[in-house]
Amino acid sequence: MPLDPQAKALLDAIEKSGTPPLDAHSPAQARILYDQASELAKGELTEVHAINKISIQGHESEIPALLYRPSAESGLPLLVYFHGGGYVIGSLASHDCVCRTICEEAQCLVISVDYRLAPEHKYPAAINDAWAATQWVAANTKFVGGDENRIAIGGDSAGGNLAAVVCLRAKAANAPHLLFQLLIYPGTEMNCTFPSHKEFGKGYRLTNDLIDWFYTHYFSPQDDLSHWNASPLNANDLSDLPPALVLSAGFDPLQDENTAYVEKLTKAGVVVKHSHYETMMHGFITMPGALDKAKIAISECARELVQAFNSN
Repeated sequence: MPLDPQAKALLDAIEKSGTPPLDAHSPAQARILYDQASELAKGELTEVHAINKISIQGHESEIPALLYRPSAESGLPLLVYFHGGGYVIGSLASHDCVCRTICEEAQCLVISVDYRLAPEHKYPAAINDAWAATQWVAANTKFVGGDENRIAIGGDSAGGNLAAVVCLRAKAANAPHLLFQLLIYPGTEMNCTFPSHKEFGKGYRLTNDLIDWFYTHYFSPQDDLSHWNASPLNANDLSDLPPALVLSAGFDPLQDENTAYVEKLTKAGVVVKHSHYETMMHGFITMPGALDKAKIAISECARELVQAFNSN
């Protein structure tokens, strides 16, 4: 099946503009450009009851976050969300449209976590912040108006990787209890060994060069990229993890490792729904203003969260 016409038009416009790829810039410049591009593609924003800045006490530093509220009610289910961006770019602003829509459509609190970015803060700073934020949320659910028995974890791309690793850490620690994991085209294998990395590594936004740029900034030469703390696909035992929705895209170099993670979760007895958007490219979910499929995907995430929250 060919690339979605809206996605093709977007990629063609980027190519015609002559804009250099993100990996041609410094991390600081790339962050600005990525947020500007996200602003153009976000579309009309969903209204929510309130958005509050909060500060989470991390293990190493304070972690800024945004708390999205669908209503003034207390005891609401809660999603802890980690934005994508290869551990180097991405922000609370770049993923605001996703968090707003999930908050309203799932009628849940959303805490969007501003974890530390590389190269200023290299691996494992991002996962340490994600883990600390999850522990803090679990210990402060009443403070934020949430239900301690209905906490979900989610993220896209690098954020999906963080969500998957957080679930593995929670399993190892036997706490906190996480009800569901929302994994949107997550990175699950950092050595990039799957065929889709070659097949879709050029021309579809997330290129091999950009992945190399991300990982060079995030990882140090001595880091073990095969460890499950970096590559959750390599965890020996995936049993007893929360049920999951895994979204993947057909023109995405990460799609094979997404499928492999789904298969390994399923073999371990985890309930998984795999939703494959075969005409989309990596990163599409933050573009509801340009891509109709992004709106559909965000709504699917919200529906699956509602089902998970209501099953408890």
